[in-house]
Amino acid sequence: MAEVMLMPLLSDTMTEGTVAAWHKAIGDEIEIGELLLEIETDKAVMEQDSFFEGTLLHIGVQEGETVPVNAVLAVIGVKGEDFAADLKAALATANGGGTSEESKEDNSAPAPKEATETVKAEVVVEVALGDDRIKSSPLARKMATAEGLDLSKITGTGENGRIVKRDIEDTLENRSNAPAEKAAPAASKPAPVFSMGQEPEEVKVSQMRKTIARRLAESKFSAPHFYITVAINMDTAISTRKKMNEISPVKISFNDLVVKAAAISLRQHPVINASWLGDSIRYNKVYNIGVAVAVDEGLLVPVIHNADMKSLSQISAEVRDKAGRAKERKLGMDEMSGNTFTISNLGMFGVEEFTAIINPPDACILAVGGISKVPVVKDGEIAVGNIMKVTLSCDHRVVDGASGAAFLNTMKGLLEDPIRMMI
Repeated sequence: MAEVMLMPLLSDTMTEGTVAAWHKAIGDEIEIGELLLEIETDKAVMEQDSFFEGTLLHIGVQEGETVPVNAVLAVIGVKGEDFAADLKAALATANGGGTSEESKEDNSAPAPKEATETVKAEVVVEVALGDDRIKSSPLARKMATAEGLDLSKITGTGENGRIVKRDIEDTLENRSNAPAEKAAPAASKPAPVFSMGQEPEEVKVSQMRKTIARRLAESKFSAPHFYITVAINMDTAISTRKKMNEISPVKISFNDLVVKAAAISLRQHPVINASWLGDSIRYNKVYNIGVAVAVDEGLLVPVIHNADMKSLSQISAEVRDKAGRAKERKLGMDEMSGNTFTISNLGMFGVEEFTAIINPPDACILAVGGISKVPVVKDGEIAVGNIMKVTLSCDHRVVDGASGAAFLNTMKGLLEDPIRMMI
């Protein structure tokens, strides 16, 4: 009996995944635990090992295609095995009804009566383009449309003559290397509307950006946000940090001080360390701080677990390590889950003050601005002070204004006298 491998659920927020790369081809022998493909989720590009051993008989999702969780990725079994029944059963029961348009149409098609090769043909032939019945992957069709290529004039090298990504790339390469007299005349291309400027570029939305859009839209439009801002005098923090870094094994940043101060303040104000669950409110007994990190395609939030129990040097080392790996999309799911409070710091970008959208299911998020030199009153005289503004975004379903203000005042006291965080 052939084994059908489905798109796995790789994170608690994942609803669909994109096949970033296949490391095996049809006909290759595979062992359990051997690297099979790479999957792009909403949070990372992850290597996926095979759950089964045998011969790779069928690939259900081509590189670049996006499918829902539990869609059919591959069929693995004995070489030459008839996997028609196994594939049909998987397509019929998988959530979402199949891996793609091909699979969905295949569910309604008559069951193939011949052997393995017939099954492959049935799955692929349903990828029709107009009335010409041209076999091609969705990615290949998209590339061909963008480049103005005629699919009927391209020979496919995929399963059963299917046109795939590499065929489009080869066609484009051959076209660029063709003699000038054979190239399409420039006049055949429509003249630009404007003589200056460039045409707009459309980029496919990544899984990460889709999830950011969905989760933050849900948060912004379902959670009643309100905002509280305080100004913190960082004069003492600056001098204390300087002394710390003279003996610390790792360089302690101002953000590390904020993370530690937030964790300690959460212990004193547990209502802030809460999660809205719809029918209930969960008051968390651990203090896990999510630290928003900017990456090319959006934001990732590595989590510093039990931050209240860690030293500043431990927090610093962990934040640096996880932030670096977040930018390389190499964080594990456990390192990006379990946050009970989130911090977003834009101070390093010259931002003095901003508001942030709550990262669900957290009840609050802290937006941290940069330290600015401004006039302040000291001992009745005007002097230069180092002021940092922080804004707490609160879910009013969980947190009231007085509770949010009390939390910020505690945190303000800790940052204005950092020695208190070491007691």
